Amino acid sequence: MTRVSRLRQPRPKPPKIPTIVQATVIFLHDTSPEPYCAVPFSTSPVVAEKDWMLRLEVQDHVAVLSLDNPGKLNAWSWEATRQLGARANQIRFDERVRVVLLRGEGRAFCAGIDLGMPEDRVTGRSPAEKARNYYEGIRWAHDQFRAFAELPQPIVAAVQGHCLGFGFELVLMADIRLAAADAVFSLPEAQVGVGIDGGGDLRLAHELGAGWAKLLAMTGRRIDAQTAERLGLVQQVTAPDELQSAAMSLAEEIAANAPLAVQSIKRTIDHFTFRGLPESLRFEAMSAAIEFVSDDMPAGYAAKAAKKPVAFEGK
Repeated sequence: MTRVSRLRQPRPKPPKIPTIVQATVIFLHDTSPEPYCAVPFSTSPVVAEKDWMLRLEVQDHVAVLSLDNPGKLNAWSWEATRQLGARANQIRFDERVRVVLLRGEGRAFCAGIDLGMPEDRVTGRSPAEKARNYYEGIRWAHDQFRAFAELPQPIVAAVQGHCLGFGFELVLMADIRLAAADAVFSLPEAQVGVGIDGGGDLRLAHELGAGWAKLLAMTGRRIDAQTAERLGLVQQVTAPDELQSAAMSLAEEIAANAPLAVQSIKRTIDHFTFRGLPESLRFEAMSAAIEFVSDDMPAGYAAKAAKKPVAFEGK
């Protein structure tokens, strides 16, 4: 396996990873102002499997699920959400698989979703209908995330570099997390005027308590791997060149145990730990849908894309 390893005017500076945030899924496209027309929503991947961003390989009893679009820092997309649901279905019924290893190719695990994508992809004949469409789209995405997070097999995540926005939310769906010393975590959605819609804030509240979850989500503040380990978000920090071998070693250690017993342990702990999460996710979908029809959202996206400050008006 391959080892994981904006210029500003007027003075040039070294390139840096752009601020990227999670956006909601895209399921309606308005191709012309008149008349309004909804394009049928595809719930299956539209890209040929050989070109999927989510690459799946089974090594003995370990399913290695790799985010494989390093040229774009493994930025998430609506198509990737489709692929995640499909991969979860493949893994669930594969009797060879006892553990899932989630990883990313390149220098970043996942830098969220590209801010350069057009804001107004979800449409509606009125603001109310548009909010409703966002709500249903987010709920559909939650179904895919749940299929992955609730796989019977335990999920071990290996995180290097930037793990931002949805990337952070995806990692929080894993059962055990390892991070390279260069890993950076953040939920920057509030900085562009949107709510968190993938459940990352709820999982943070579970892992850290409400205070830390609110601090990180409301500020968009970044934390390094050492801080994440101290808070309990990751269970082990390694040198960058040791991350993949350490994660595989842990996956193999778990896979060597009785698979039915391991799966029973995961089910039992999750049943106790995540009581109330499905209801909270439905509330989150409705709450986030409101921000997606606000004036703050396009203002925030435009400012970030232009690398300019923004003054939110709360409307």
